[in-house]
Amino acid sequence: MYTFSSKLKTFSFILMIVGALGIGYGFFTAPKTIQDVETILNAENHGHHVAAHDAHAVEHHDAKATAEHQEHLKHVLHQLQNKPWSALYVACIFFMLIALGATAFKAINIVAQAGWSPILFRVMQAIGAYLLPGSIIFFVILLLTGFHFNHLFVWMAEGVTDPNSPNYDHLIAGKSGYLNFPFWIIRAAIFLTVWNLYRYYSRKNCLAQDNATDDLNYKKNFKLSAAFLVFFIVSESIMSWDWLMSFDPHWFSTLYGWYVFASFIVSAVTMIAVVTIYLKSKGYLEQVNSSHIHDLVKYMFGFSIFWTYLWFSQFMLIWYANIPEEVTYFKTRIDLYNLPFFGALVLNFVLPILILVNTDFKRISWIVIMASLIILFGHYIDFFNMIMPATVGDQWFIGVSEIASICFFGGLFIYVVFTALTKAPLTPKRSPFIEESKHFHY
Repeated sequence: MYTFSSKLKTFSFILMIVGALGIGYGFFTAPKTIQDVETILNAENHGHHVAAHDAHAVEHHDAKATAEHQEHLKHVLHQLQNKPWSALYVACIFFMLIALGATAFKAINIVAQAGWSPILFRVMQAIGAYLLPGSIIFFVILLLTGFHFNHLFVWMAEGVTDPNSPNYDHLIAGKSGYLNFPFWIIRAAIFLTVWNLYRYYSRKNCLAQDNATDDLNYKKNFKLSAAFLVFFIVSESIMSWDWLMSFDPHWFSTLYGWYVFASFIVSAVTMIAVVTIYLKSKGYLEQVNSSHIHDLVKYMFGFSIFWTYLWFSQFMLIWYANIPEEVTYFKTRIDLYNLPFFGALVLNFVLPILILVNTDFKRISWIVIMASLIILFGHYIDFFNMIMPATVGDQWFIGVSEIASICFFGGLFIYVVFTALTKAPLTPKRSPFIEESKHFHY
């Protein structure tokens, strides 16, 4: 049985406390009024432009210019108020989807009847355990968003579907049958509930199999996992439209569901490798050998290539077609987020290729850990790029709110995962493929 290290537990608590304080600071320091925004813009050396604009408006009694200026300040106010919310959202969904990815990866291995992986199922289950607290926090954020505690989703703004409103948007109005809060939150509740039910019953069957005299629980898990994967592939696509693509409701991509899947599945496999190597370094999982690590890293490598293929396919086709309503998505990111946008490509493709293309490197723990940290950071930046341009525009920077959110959810993730590891033996006992997994060599 695994014992949760007191040092690691203390570290997780420190991360959560520091993160919670930083998140609170981010909300506390966010501007509350338009006057606060003017002060911030003045501090950023935009004061001359603002003052000149005001002077021009007063001198010429230009009511229209004054109204436009106030509207601009209001827009910036919403962006700056969105910043701590967006940072919270990015970190929350990133860690939650890592847990979902580990759960789905385990289901894939069960249905494929893979012989190499059962010895790693407890690690996958432990990472999947974070899905419950992560889902609860995420659902609360969705509720608060729907009740207008923030301005993250423009399609939720008042008047966008009302033809008599100055905020009317005919494109959003045309999608209102799908993009409306009641239907949106019901979909979220269904997806999160089913994912968590599968995780719970799959783990229950897996633990029951340890003490069984037949393979009935394994067969139940096989059927349950097959059904889950059908639901997962549909719900994952809809989830990516609802929780990520709808930040830009004027834009859509038919590849988006696969793109999001590629991003979080490679992050999940990477996290499985990190936790496994950590446990090995502490003397656990004695029967996990370099071949198991090698196979995990092959998946990291392969999914990194898959993500890059989807990144390029989506980018190249839209950019080449140069249709204004499509290309604006990438133009915004290239103009305002040039470093994180292309930096994600380097972190998620160039560096993993250079580090992991060598077969021998896939078996060297410190190299795998180095590559894993790069991949995890790279895909956090990927989610950052999906969300921030639509919510904070050009007011972005990685500051206290972003770092604090990563610390809080990272600390919670560590605590939940390693607590889950203490609840059951790290090696399944009666899986039909456990002996093959123990003696797996490549």
